[in-house]
Amino acid sequence: MNIQLSHREAAAADFIAPVAPAPSTARAQVRIVIVGHVDHGKSTLVGRLLHETGSLPDGKLEMLKAVSERRGMPFEWSFLLDALQTERDQGITIDTTQIRFRTGSRDIVLIDAPGHAEFLRNMITGASQADGAVLIIDALEGVRDQTRRHGYLLHLLGIKQVAVVVNKMDRVDFSPARFKEISDEISAHLTGLGVTPSAVIPISARDGDGVALRTPRIGWYNGPTVVEALDALEPARPLAALPLRLPVQAIYKFDDRRIVAGRIESGHLASGDEIVIMPAGKIAKIKSVESWPVRPVKGKQGAGRSVGITLDRELFVERGDIIAHVGKSPRDTRRLRARIFWLHDKPLSKGDQILVRLGTREARAVVVAIEKAVDPGELSSSENTAIARNHVGEIDISLAQPIAADAYADNPRTGRLVIEVSGRIAGGGLVLSVDAGQRAIPVDIVPVESALRPDERSARYRHNGAVIWLTGLPGAGKSTLALALERRLFSRGGSPILLDGDTLRAGLNGDLGFSPKDRSENIRRLAEVATHLAKNGHIAIVAAVSPAREDRAAARRVADELFREIYVATPAEVCESRDPKGHYAKARAGALAGFTGIGNDYEAPAHAELTLNTSNRSVSDTTDEIEQMLAETGVLLRELVDLAANI
Repeated sequence: MNIQLSHREAAAADFIAPVAPAPSTARAQVRIVIVGHVDHGKSTLVGRLLHETGSLPDGKLEMLKAVSERRGMPFEWSFLLDALQTERDQGITIDTTQIRFRTGSRDIVLIDAPGHAEFLRNMITGASQADGAVLIIDALEGVRDQTRRHGYLLHLLGIKQVAVVVNKMDRVDFSPARFKEISDEISAHLTGLGVTPSAVIPISARDGDGVALRTPRIGWYNGPTVVEALDALEPARPLAALPLRLPVQAIYKFDDRRIVAGRIESGHLASGDEIVIMPAGKIAKIKSVESWPVRPVKGKQGAGRSVGITLDRELFVERGDIIAHVGKSPRDTRRLRARIFWLHDKPLSKGDQILVRLGTREARAVVVAIEKAVDPGELSSSENTAIARNHVGEIDISLAQPIAADAYADNPRTGRLVIEVSGRIAGGGLVLSVDAGQRAIPVDIVPVESALRPDERSARYRHNGAVIWLTGLPGAGKSTLALALERRLFSRGGSPILLDGDTLRAGLNGDLGFSPKDRSENIRRLAEVATHLAKNGHIAIVAAVSPAREDRAAARRVADELFREIYVATPAEVCESRDPKGHYAKARAGALAGFTGIGNDYEAPAHAELTLNTSNRSVSDTTDEIEQMLAETGVLLRELVDLAANI
């Protein structure tokens, strides 16, 4: 059936996937996206899989072979996917197609995504719904640039289960050496992206080798077939196992009942459940569950069901609210971080005003930051100031009103968003976090604001609040500069406060080690304390190695416009020669595991507000440069700058 959708409908369909009907059996369903270069044989593999798993209707294969014979062309397995005459005429597959078949223990939903660069949007929007991926490579052509791009995009989407298929092994005489060469190259590429292939499989999709059977021609291979590899992939958690999420669609008044209606996106509910209405945090109990035409409904109602509920008390509820169980609610926030695919002709830039649709909620918003803008035609991200059409990017969004949301990793049903510009769908994607700057606050916690206004503090201190974040290798001179800056600002009537990384590890962060998780938490706590001080007019001077770029980016998101990053870029050999705390010597002797500085584990900032090398400059000179940067970026007021000039 050829159904034509309007531009708006088609774009929306890319980003808001319907709830799949519950399977009729207890078999697990796994959604797979199949990606690869356009000529590497994806459609042929899918056609062969349908045949090998007995998923074709009776007589379908014979009919297609007869059609091919009438047209005077040899039969190809890819013909099974050619639903439109235009696709056959052009010889390429255009539309993303969902195909279903069964393995030994899985119901597979296979999303065949086109490989042309101009159709990468289809791959991204399809892959965002996938539990795993199959990456296909031509044995003769090997790993191409587009193959690497597909691997990078799967990494962006967080897909960790990837099976690699080396197709057309018949073109290289089923050479074990050629297979190993490709296997080593693609495995190294994916592992570098944080994705370990579950299997690398040699096949000939045309002839069937390695698809469902190990044939004599691949007798040297001992791993799984394609069907076995798919059978081993883990399904996503079923929606019924996730916490309750009931986005409110409407409120109806019937006789003396006020019915809150919506569709259960995940979890389940029943009469008597204690629920919370987010983002307001109001708590009530479900008095009854209503449905049509039978009412009331007894027992639990699960994901995918449209229901109405009545509450045991009068509360203000509106469209866009999310109903959840107490203790398992989504977060409420005015800030979201999202990974989006941009469709609009005009690039998305920092400061742009947009409309965000998340579930049934709409909210005006402003783009406050853009990071990791990716051109799918390139191999890596760049720190661009805008996201162009058909590009991917990570953005921070400031919302005009609080909303309730989940990260996509926690709940895919309430972790997807659509962006509109001037009434037109302009993009969409995945919510990465809802704690960028403003986290959800439990309903029984009421933050108390200071009695002093920011202008009162700045009038006294002659500066605005700021977070000065000094990062660099151990021994680079961070603490020395922090102490010098603290003394200078204080001597001029300012209110600087030093937050040294080691000092906080001896107290507030004394429970943390040096694992990546603990390092991230250490930086988060530092950022929270520093931001609280900065919002109250102080200049928080943080001196911390903070080796991970993502951790520092998270700190910047917490502090927002208050953040100033200073990279103390003293060369490693100079830092080790100084070794003020003896840590380099201990690390060289093997007595200090996880020490940053010996290996290549420090990720230097790409766009710090200031970069300093203390190996050939005095402390006084570098402190002068820090002061100048603070003046130029609006932290130091003119009175303090003039005072400094007269000293």
